[in-house]
Amino acid sequence: MDKHLVGLVNDFDQESGGMDFSTALKLLKDGENVTRTSWNDIKQVALQKGYPKGIPCNKQTATCWGLHEGEKFICNPYLQCERADGSFSMWVPTVDDILADDWCIYMTEEELKANGIE
Repeated sequence: MDKHLVGLVNDFDQESGGMDFSTALKLLKDGENVTRTSWNDIKQVALQKGYPKGIPCNKQTATCWGLHEGEKFICNPYLQCERADGSFSMWVPTVDDILADDWCIYMTEEELKANGIE
């Protein structure tokens, strides 16, 4: 499935072709996925809401953290990225990411059509 980069008109930086990180972070908190136009190895970043009330711990997590399978596992919100190879990783912005002005909303073809963008 082809993905596209979309900047917000009001917060779009004409010179860099994107938004600043503070705008991208607000969008992440509102449920949008974002990316940078200069990235090649990362497709998109998403905010995962975590499990603040906890969920039953699966076997892999239990083994990793020395817990019992089924024990309550509480996880705070975190950022996750999808890499170009289709894998997923936890993500922490670098100083370059925070200071960049090339952030964009990340949309699928279907999302573009639904929003009247082509």
